[in-house]
Amino acid sequence: MADVEAVYEELMPQSSENNPEPSQTGADGDTAAPSAGEEAHCAPSCLKMMDEKLHPIEEQLQYLLNKADEFQTHLIHSGDRLQSEGFARVVPTFLHTCQPYFTYLESTARNSSPDRTPLPTYIHTRLLQFSEQLCSRLEQLLIMYASFGYLSLEEENPLCISHFYIGQCQVDNIRLSIFRYCLPSPFLTSTDSGLYKRMRWNVERVRETEGGGGGGQEEKKERGMGGTQVTESAEKEEKKEERLEGEQDSATEYYFLCCEDVPVLEGGEAVREMRAEDRAVRTWSIGQWVQTYPDPETEDIYEWVLCTVPQGQYRELLCLGVEEPSSCIATDCLLELLLSQAGPSSNVRTT
Repeated sequence: MADVEAVYEELMPQSSENNPEPSQTGADGDTAAPSAGEEAHCAPSCLKMMDEKLHPIEEQLQYLLNKADEFQTHLIHSGDRLQSEGFARVVPTFLHTCQPYFTYLESTARNSSPDRTPLPTYIHTRLLQFSEQLCSRLEQLLIMYASFGYLSLEEENPLCISHFYIGQCQVDNIRLSIFRYCLPSPFLTSTDSGLYKRMRWNVERVRETEGGGGGGQEEKKERGMGGTQVTESAEKEEKKEERLEGEQDSATEYYFLCCEDVPVLEGGEAVREMRAEDRAVRTWSIGQWVQTYPDPETEDIYEWVLCTVPQGQYRELLCLGVEEPSSCIATDCLLELLLSQAGPSSNVRTT
């Protein structure tokens, strides 16, 4: 894929007068489609221009969708099992091929910083629609191959394809890597907690290293004024140290979109323990994995070596109700939660 920033500039309307309002996110986290007023404000020529700029991106989407159709057609109509097994081995490679496109869509649509002008709502919405469309198609493809016995979606199998990558973005100092599970999978493979994961986000909070940035530039300037020449090897060493400092200054947190079947009594009250006569309602939530053993802060290597399965808690942060959100809406909800830094009261459950 082309450089994201370069293509971002290409997608921006040339005239600020034709630039629709930036993306609006509703109370439920959904990315709002352009309103009638916004479309009226944006001249037909502007919409046509944006469609033209989106055309090569949509063509790439269609190419990937057609390839997925080819895999499915061979699976259904081919009577040669060896050939079908060959295609099954190519599917992971195809998923890897789709990764740059997912990254491009999510980063172009969502990346933001104080000095960056938001994309027009129309383009923002269309890019996320492309991402959603490809995600859904790949999910269907993997489930079909698994139904024929060529792939495993169970995490107990070391060779399984239980989930796949669907993009990365950075909003302010929050960097998200996004993954989608083909089917609701047990939150922990070692025990049945009744909780099932549907999406995972790897979250890094990028922080500037104290004393870095401008200070380093001033030091280089002073050395230059003093007549000292910085050798190429020294510059490389400085860059390496800056990179290592940046890696040490960021930690990865893990968030999940999960569902569970909550029994409901006749009066409508939800309870935790299921009885045979109770009816269940599937509810969705976003929560964080909080590791309890081994202690993440421990320096005892033997705790990690002797631990077969890490133990932790699902810290529920946001209840989304009974309707499963799309991957894009769920990501919107998580971003809103992380950026607000203050969500609803949390419920911690040991799993």
